[in-house]
Amino acid sequence: MALVAGVDSSTQSCKVVVRDARTGRLVRSGRAPHPEGTEVDPEAWWQALETAVREAGGLDDVAAVAVAGQQHGMVALDESGCVVRPALLWNDTRSAGAAADLIDELAGSGGGPDAGQQAWVEAVGSVPVASFTITKLRWLAEHEPDRAKRVEAVCLPHDYLTWRLGGGRGVDGLVTDRSDASGTGYWSPRTESYREDLLERALGRSARLPSVLGPHDPAGALGSGALLGPGSGDNAGAALGLSAGPGDVVVSIGTSGVVTAVSAVAPADASGTVAGFADATGRFLPLVCTLNAARVLDATATLLGVDHAELSRLALSADPGADGLVLVPYLEGERTPNLPDASGALHGLTLRNSTPAHLARAAVEGLLCGLADGLEALTAQGAEPRRVLLVGGGAASEAVRRIAPTVLGVPVHVPAPGEYVADGAARQAAWVLGGTDVPPSWDVTGVAVHDAPVLPAVRERYAEVRRLVAEARSR
Repeated sequence: MALVAGVDSSTQSCKVVVRDARTGRLVRSGRAPHPEGTEVDPEAWWQALETAVREAGGLDDVAAVAVAGQQHGMVALDESGCVVRPALLWNDTRSAGAAADLIDELAGSGGGPDAGQQAWVEAVGSVPVASFTITKLRWLAEHEPDRAKRVEAVCLPHDYLTWRLGGGRGVDGLVTDRSDASGTGYWSPRTESYREDLLERALGRSARLPSVLGPHDPAGALGSGALLGPGSGDNAGAALGLSAGPGDVVVSIGTSGVVTAVSAVAPADASGTVAGFADATGRFLPLVCTLNAARVLDATATLLGVDHAELSRLALSADPGADGLVLVPYLEGERTPNLPDASGALHGLTLRNSTPAHLARAAVEGLLCGLADGLEALTAQGAEPRRVLLVGGGAASEAVRRIAPTVLGVPVHVPAPGEYVADGAARQAAWVLGGTDVPPSWDVTGVAVHDAPVLPAVRERYAEVRRLVAEARSR
């Protein structure tokens, strides 16, 4: 029995799964935490990976390994391969101004208000926001010029760990994959090539970039001889781990909220709402991401002084619409819509709805309404959702599972709790090992189906309040 390993190096932790390469059966697993914050020394990821691997029983008996990781983070290396500064993560919003400047610069003179956004979509399929690597490079060049001068190579979190697993000698051996490269802001999923002119625009000069491998190209080997897969971004890894196909929309409620769908067509959304990313199979992965997801539930539970089970019970005890109470949950700024400095808003408070149950319901509905806006944006770009695959920590909430179809408007399928990003990496490792044209077929088990009538009034009321929040910020 050949074994493969998949790694999920996420914002909060590192998870390792070891699975049967043919069937996908879980053999063992391990995990370790990551430091908190929006900038992290990549060495901490490596140490967490080593701990998680030990907890998973080691990698000596595995035949292939692949790493999926949090997208966008800026890992800057000097000529000897040493880290220049702590990596800026996707959720670090200090480069919001840099994103706006880059959009304006590409518009050129005489362009309309949307000319810059259109130019970026044509160049790389997405409009830069603070999470993208390219904006962090501009911030580095402007605010830490001495460090910027030392940068010889730029890579992404999963690239860094793949490089370290393969020996990590010098910066010539850096590799990445289509899915993660498509989130940098300087690689085009349509042309499958780097836009080094855009990199130079951001950093002020050129730098070495990882080679972009195909979906099942070997990326090297461990010292044991185990093959290394090209890896992927975390969202592409999850889609691969869930065996998502046409008609499936993956909604992940974790640190961020992600709505994405596998597509054969590259999206081109000049509004910037839908990012035109690539997936881990050679297709595309149009994606909408919100900064505020599971932590909305955490914050509401803390505010009410209850645990998550009680928060769920309270939410389900209130009527749909929470008697007019609406929470717009921009608790950490927001990426979609692009309001990095926004704060949350609670609207419609009355004597009738001033109860823990109403606030709990408003929190769950506000979270889901933001994700429903993302699903609507994907539909406008050609997605034809038949079902939602609901995953992530937030999917553990009974209230989220039961309320989701009333807000999202399609049946919601909830797979059994699992590490689907790590599973996707393991499935890719098995694909590399097998050398076939398509990834191995692994069953996703324990799927529970939730369906309920759509309640359009909930989203309509949320949209009203969201507009009020936007108007108040524009004054």
